[in-house]
Amino acid sequence: MTETEVVQGDLTWTGAEFEEGIQVVIDPDGRIADIGRLGLTPTKRLHQQALLPGLVNSHSHAFQRGLRGVGEQFPDGAGTFWTWREAMYGLVRELDEESFYDLSLQAFREMRAAGITTVGEFHYFHHSGDGEDFALDGAVLRAAASANVRIVLLNAFYKTGGIGQPLEPAQQRFRVASPEVYWERMSELAGMLDTRTQSLGVVVHSIRAAKLDDVVDLHEESIRRGLPFHMHVEEQRKEIDDAITSYGKPPMAVLNSALSTMTNVTAVHCTHTTPKDMERFIDNGGTVCVCPLTEGSLGDGIPALPAERDLATRVTLGTDSNARICMTEEMRWLEFGQRVVNYTRGVYTDAEGSTARALIRIATENGARALGVDAGAIRPGKWADLVAIDLSAPSLQGCDETTLLEAFVFGTGNEAIAGTCVGGKWQD
Repeated sequence: MTETEVVQGDLTWTGAEFEEGIQVVIDPDGRIADIGRLGLTPTKRLHQQALLPGLVNSHSHAFQRGLRGVGEQFPDGAGTFWTWREAMYGLVRELDEESFYDLSLQAFREMRAAGITTVGEFHYFHHSGDGEDFALDGAVLRAAASANVRIVLLNAFYKTGGIGQPLEPAQQRFRVASPEVYWERMSELAGMLDTRTQSLGVVVHSIRAAKLDDVVDLHEESIRRGLPFHMHVEEQRKEIDDAITSYGKPPMAVLNSALSTMTNVTAVHCTHTTPKDMERFIDNGGTVCVCPLTEGSLGDGIPALPAERDLATRVTLGTDSNARICMTEEMRWLEFGQRVVNYTRGVYTDAEGSTARALIRIATENGARALGVDAGAIRPGKWADLVAIDLSAPSLQGCDETTLLEAFVFGTGNEAIAGTCVGGKWQD
């Protein structure tokens, strides 16, 4: 984009409601310069469309798009059954750099079609072979660039195959030898980024993939560098059992005791986290990323989040395995499992007073904050990351500005997405 653009839809979400006559001015650098009833001549008039902030996918493993159609168990042709985990490791053994790129590109393009403009790619699959080439790090960045999706490469440290255990053969492709090697690679990746649409975050894959000292050191360095820190936490019961055996308490309790602050920490899944440990994590500044479609599909279940906390500010959403990429479905299943706007004696405990508003906030602003990205809202200074809603879609017929948000969240799928904009660049 080389010139200032003035975008106007029939309706625009201003943070509290849809309004008519709103114009969004986008600078050549791809950021929002102004918004309001400005009386300008639109350079891009979106008829029969409404504007929302671009949706933010806080947790993805793009290559796992290759497992679509594989359930929790499937017959291997010899009368036995493989688990989904074994199927994933089978895919890991098969992929080379080209096929990894192709799957990642396919997933990212589907995300754009689903209204997702930013993805937090939780990336632990580093090597094209069993060595230490880190070739797949560049492949995932190239795929995101080809799909023109904003990416936060959540680059994963992965050293052990279980607490105190060596890596399994398939896990060698995830290997990072030491924190020193990790930070050397982070410096190399920083030089590869398109800083308009790409940034980095720090990840320890899980408590089973690193020594606790390394978890603490990596987290402390993430704070010093001002980077987000993400980690899988308590997705599986075996992880909890192993942590209790090794540390005397479950993973979330271990992290609550070991980390100095949770203000930059996003814990993914938390399926089996106890209410007490969850409350301590949230009270210390932490964010929970829930991936309802994957968590439900794999049978682990959706976590029990504390009802008395304001979930609309402390939860994000992810597509995880990408078996289905649809953020409105993720929003609905979060609500069906949690009731994110809770009642106390008939009074909303969420200050927004609207379930749909809370869910849109979770799918936009919260995700952007957890990823450290200036996006998630249509406000001056933010990146011009937008999603256009098709007001002529059959699923939205009969809606007006007062009912559109609820209808979009609770009544549509990807068919209602008319186009997306990332940093001022549109894709229909």
